[in-house]
Amino acid sequence: MLSSSGTGSSLLWRYRTPAPPPLPSFKALSFPFSSSLAFIHRTKISPLSCSAETSSDIALAQSQPATEFDPWSEFAQNVSGEWDGFGADFSREGKPLELPESVVPEAYREWEVKVFDWQTQCPTLAQPDAQTFLYKSIKLLPTVGCEADAATRYSIDQRSTGASKSSALAFSYSVSGSYVAVWPLGNNRLEVEHCLISPNDKESRVRIFQAVRLAETKMLLQSVKVFCEQWYGPFRDGDQLGGCAIRSSGFASTPSTAASVVAGSWRVLLASTSFHAPDSGCIQQVTGEKVIEIVREEKDLLLLPQQLWCSLQESKDGERVFSVGWLFEPGHAVTSSCVFSSDSKLKEVTMGRETALSNV
Repeated sequence: MLSSSGTGSSLLWRYRTPAPPPLPSFKALSFPFSSSLAFIHRTKISPLSCSAETSSDIALAQSQPATEFDPWSEFAQNVSGEWDGFGADFSREGKPLELPESVVPEAYREWEVKVFDWQTQCPTLAQPDAQTFLYKSIKLLPTVGCEADAATRYSIDQRSTGASKSSALAFSYSVSGSYVAVWPLGNNRLEVEHCLISPNDKESRVRIFQAVRLAETKMLLQSVKVFCEQWYGPFRDGDQLGGCAIRSSGFASTPSTAASVVAGSWRVLLASTSFHAPDSGCIQQVTGEKVIEIVREEKDLLLLPQQLWCSLQESKDGERVFSVGWLFEPGHAVTSSCVFSSDSKLKEVTMGRETALSNV
C-alpha cells in the first residue's frame, strides 16, 4: 500500500479588481516562484478605497508594522468559494465515457443523443487560520434545456485534509490556489488530483484526477477524470447553483489537444516539495525557484480536450511520474507532477510554469 510520511447566486457578484495583465515570459521572471503564481485576491472594494491618500494616511501606514506573509492564508483566499462547471470521465486511452443510461433524460435517448458531461458543483473551503481544506465534488443529473436551477444531485464526493477516512495522504499547494493531492480509495487504489489555476484568469481552473491501481511493484493508470470550473461566488457549501449563468459548457466530446502544441522543448520555472524526509508533513507548500529545460515526447502523452494532457512515465530506477498540463495560451502552460519511488511511496511534488522554447 502507498504510504506517506507523514454558493452563491448568479447575481451575487462582488466588485472585482481588473484582471491582471498577462505575466511576462520567463526571460523577465526574477521573483520567487511562490510570487510568480500569485494573483490578486477576490476582494470587496470599499468606496473609500478609491479616495486620494493624504499625508496623514501615508504617515499612519508607515507607522504600522508590516504584516508577515502567510502562504496558507493566501492559498485559502484563492482556492475557497463556489466552483461550478462540467466534468467528464475518460478511459486510460483518453476516450470520453458516456454517462450511465439510467441518468440520461428520455428526450436525449429518443433522439439518440450521447451525453458525456456532468454538470458539477465544487464548494471548496480552506480555513485561513488553520491548515484545513475540504470540498464537495457534486454531480448533477443531466437536464434538458436551461433547467439547471432545478437540477437534482446525483452524487457527492466529499474530501478533506485531516483524520477522516477520505483524508489526503499528501497535499501540496501554491499560493495561487493550485494544489496536488493524493487520495486513498482502498483496495490498493488511489487518485492523484491536480488542480491548476489559469495564470490569465484567477476564476478559472481545471482539476484532473489520475486513478491508479497498485499491483505488486507497478502503478497502473486506470482512468482519468477532468473538471473544468469557474469561480461563481463565496463559499456557501453548495446551497445554490450557477444555473444558466455558468460561463462554461460540456467539453468531453470536443477535439483533444494536438500533440504538436504540447510535445517538444520547454523551459520550466519549477517549484517543488519533498515528502520522503522522515519529518515531512501531510500538507506542504511548493517552494523554491529553478529553471530547467525539458523535452516532452508525444509517445508519453495522453491527450485530452480543453488544451489539457496527462502522462505517466517510469524511469530506469523504477520511479513513476504522474504529470498533467494545461496549455492556457499558445506556447505557455502550467503543469504539475507527482514522483513516486519504486516501492510506490510519494517522494516529490512539483508545479511549473512552462514556455515553449520555439516561442522564446
